[in-house]
Amino acid sequence: MDARQLKFFLAVIDYEGFSKAAEQLYIAQPSLSQAIAGLERELGVALFHRVGRGVLPTDAGKQLIGPARQVLRDLATAQSAMDAVKGVASGRVEIITMPSPGVEPLSTIMQQFVRDHPDITLSVDGAFVPEDVLHAVRTGASEIGLLGAPTLTQAADLNVLPIEDQPLMLITAPGGPFAGRDSITPADLAGHRLIASQRGSLMRKMVDDVMSSGVSATVVAEVAHRTSILPLVMAGVADAVLPSGWTRVAGMAGADFLAITPPSYLRVALVYRKTPLTPSAEAFLGAAKQYVAQQH
Repeated sequence: MDARQLKFFLAVIDYEGFSKAAEQLYIAQPSLSQAIAGLERELGVALFHRVGRGVLPTDAGKQLIGPARQVLRDLATAQSAMDAVKGVASGRVEIITMPSPGVEPLSTIMQQFVRDHPDITLSVDGAFVPEDVLHAVRTGASEIGLLGAPTLTQAADLNVLPIEDQPLMLITAPGGPFAGRDSITPADLAGHRLIASQRGSLMRKMVDDVMSSGVSATVVAEVAHRTSILPLVMAGVADAVLPSGWTRVAGMAGADFLAITPPSYLRVALVYRKTPLTPSAEAFLGAAKQYVAQQH
C-alpha cells in the first residue's frame, strides 16, 4: 500500500465514482480501476460495492477513509517541514464552514491570512449544520471547521476555539416601517413578513425561537441558500433575521440592520483535531487566534 493508491482510493470516495475521480486525477479510468483492484488484493478485502455505474464503500472501505486521509496529511506535513527548511512557504488548508460563519468571521480571518501567507491555498467546503462540520473534521475530510450554534460547541475528541458571539439582527430594506430605529423587540415583528432558511436548519430554529413567545410574524419565503436571502430583502420581498456577521455585507448592499432585544446569539467556534496539524493549517489557526485577540 502506498500514498498513490490511497490518493486514488480517496478520490473515488470524494467524487463518488471511478469516472469522475479519474477525470479529476487526470488519468485513464482503466488505470484507476487497476490501481484500486491492486489495493484491494493487497489488503485482502473489497473496498467498494459496484452499484450500476456508481460505487459505494464497503464496511472495510469506510474504515479506511479516516486513516488514509491522515496518512496523506502526515505526508503533506513532512513535505511542508522540508519546504520550510528550504524556505518554501506554500501549502494548502482544507476548511469546512457553515454559511453564516463563512461570511464572518471567515472573511476577515482569510483577509489577514492571505496577506501574510500569499502562497498558501485555502480550500473552503460548506455544511449547513454543526454535526456535518464535526464529522468532516473527525474523519479528516477537513482539517479545520468553522461552525455556529445557539450554545458553545462541545466536542471532547476535538479542540474547540471559541471565536465570537454574534447577536441576531433584523436585516431590512431601507425606508421600511423600522426606518430610523436602532433596535426592535420580538413583539415589533407582529404582523411582519420574514424570509428564513428552510426548516431543520439552525437559522430557521433561531427565527422560530424568536417568534416562540407568540409573535404572529409570517415566514413568506424559505430559502435553502443563505446567499439568496440578502438579494430578496433588497428586492422588498420581506425582511430577514440573521447573525450580526452579515451586517457588513448588508450595509454594503444598502440594507438597514437593527438589533433585536433581548438578544439571541450565534456562538461561533473553530474546531480541529488533536493530532498535529499541517504547517499551513497551523498558520491558519494562528490567524484565527489573532482575530480573537483583536476582538477582545
